[in-house]
Amino acid sequence: MAIVRMKKLRVVAMRDQRDELMRRLLRLGCVEVHEPEDTLSDPGAAERLRPERAGLAEARSRQAEMESALRVMDRYAPQKKKLLAPRPEVDEELFLDDAPLEEDMALARQLNVWDGRLRRIAADELRIRDEIESLRPWEGLDMPLETDGTRTCAVALCNVPAQVDMESVADAAESATELVQLLLVYQDEQQKCFVTIAMKEEMAGVLDAMRNVGCTPVSFPGVTGTARDNILARKRQLTALDVERKTVEANITQEKARAGELRLSADRLATEAAQAEAAERLCGTDSVVVLEGWCPAEAEKALTDSFESLDCAWEFSDPAPEEYPEVPVKLKNNAVTKPLNMVTEMYSLPAYTGVDPNPLMFPFFILFYGMMMADMGYGILMIIGGLLLKKSRARGMMGYMSGLLVMGGVSTFIFGAVTGGFFGDFLTQVVKLTSGKDFALPSLFTPLDDTLAILIGSMALGFVHIVTGMAVSFVRKIKAGAVLDAVFEEVTWWVVFAGLGCMFLLGTNIVLYVGLAMVVVGPIVTGKGMGKITGIFGSVYNHVTGFFGDILSYSRLMALMLAGSVIAQVFNTLGAIPGNVVVFVVISLVGNALNFALNLLGCYVHDLRLQCLEFFNKFYEDGGKPFRPLDIKTKFVDIVKE
Repeated sequence: MAIVRMKKLRVVAMRDQRDELMRRLLRLGCVEVHEPEDTLSDPGAAERLRPERAGLAEARSRQAEMESALRVMDRYAPQKKKLLAPRPEVDEELFLDDAPLEEDMALARQLNVWDGRLRRIAADELRIRDEIESLRPWEGLDMPLETDGTRTCAVALCNVPAQVDMESVADAAESATELVQLLLVYQDEQQKCFVTIAMKEEMAGVLDAMRNVGCTPVSFPGVTGTARDNILARKRQLTALDVERKTVEANITQEKARAGELRLSADRLATEAAQAEAAERLCGTDSVVVLEGWCPAEAEKALTDSFESLDCAWEFSDPAPEEYPEVPVKLKNNAVTKPLNMVTEMYSLPAYTGVDPNPLMFPFFILFYGMMMADMGYGILMIIGGLLLKKSRARGMMGYMSGLLVMGGVSTFIFGAVTGGFFGDFLTQVVKLTSGKDFALPSLFTPLDDTLAILIGSMALGFVHIVTGMAVSFVRKIKAGAVLDAVFEEVTWWVVFAGLGCMFLLGTNIVLYVGLAMVVVGPIVTGKGMGKITGIFGSVYNHVTGFFGDILSYSRLMALMLAGSVIAQVFNTLGAIPGNVVVFVVISLVGNALNFALNLLGCYVHDLRLQCLEFFNKFYEDGGKPFRPLDIKTKFVDIVKE
């Protein structure tokens, strides 16, 4: 197809109709709004205009609040979802209706409040359990923890690591005073806990002496009563928190039926934020607003019809050549070539003045993919997977993938039929195990027996692929007026290729001589100074090595076809060794599943490499900016337009 021709749009509207203007653009979904740079470049206009404020921060805050509520709902009241189930459809008028939004926002705020309470409950439970664990060693001590001694004696709670002997602790304490007593309360594999009793005036010295053997004083600030009483009180607190947590979780679960409404409102708020973001790219005065943007030329009539009922002025204009780098790019493809956007967008969109590569790439990409996979069983699986994705109304990259899987599956099935592959030699092994007879699917050639022929065919396809890219480059140069460049860059080497063909097939060298003469003349005609001489050698070296390397890289078509076939047959052979059909089927399914998964990705990567490195570099001009219009973009529902 082609790159969609763009128009620059400028609108001046009354301020009180700004929101209606943005709402109409949202529903049309064909205008990419940007800041009015042309208008602001006028010093006089720039002084009078100011950026618009459309409540973007508030819109994003509401969106974040709703998304947070959805996460709460999914966490505490998850809904079962069918695999690849399509999203619910919603009428556009109902989707844009603001009436239910405030009620849903109130529920979202309540869900977030409940979530906050659950988080605090979890934090409190963690803190209380830590307190219980710190009190547990002193549970056997029948003494209030706040006790610090009598009128003359002091009491201190202490612990030491388990490996420290209590006799060494006692010796350290007695080195400070003989009037000291240590009472062991608790010990485990980590620590020993004991009570230290000494005269008040000597307790500080005792603690200092015991620190030398690893002793640490223990205190419980604000805690009164025995450890046992405090543990029981905290367990009651845990019970109360558990009851409260279950109550809050039940409240959240009761709202499970409204999860669909919240998802719809989440999409609505995302759209509201996108509209506010676009509106804040406008500039205006107290009475008018100015909008600038890009739209497809084909949308001019629809926009004009929409603007006529508003109090506004507008104009459409073609972009100037100096604006081409800033013009957004939209590819116009049909149902067949559209899935190739997955490849184009992964690489880079073409420049606005470039060529849409999808129609040119389509036959080669699908052909190469099927050639590398080359198995009827794998092709059937790909077709089924693509149809399931399509049924789920997948969008974006997943939508492109559904089309690629179906078309690649058809190509894979055809090549599988040509090579006689069905999960490798699965049927051959099954027939041999069940009847003892030899069986093989009919085939024109097989990867194992006709490897050299497949290699030659792969490189021949690569040659056609490269020449096609050169032909596109030739046409582009002719249209741009660079006739000499077209002749001496592309035609020259076509003559050389034709000459080589004539030499091998017809036994005449005259065409080859003409081509070589053109190779020499080209740099002389197009070069300057010494570049005319050095250009001859550079042109010959670069083109010869380049063509040879590019064509050789297409040998990967043969390599991947051979690798996939061999791996499948190896697993089938391993499964057949025990001689049991059930064992064979299990091992074969596991091995073929692994082989299918690896080939599904590997063939895509290598096919992508052939397109991007060998094909695109002949003519492709990248660097296009994607066209991102103000549009209704949803995550949870599909919009049905009128």
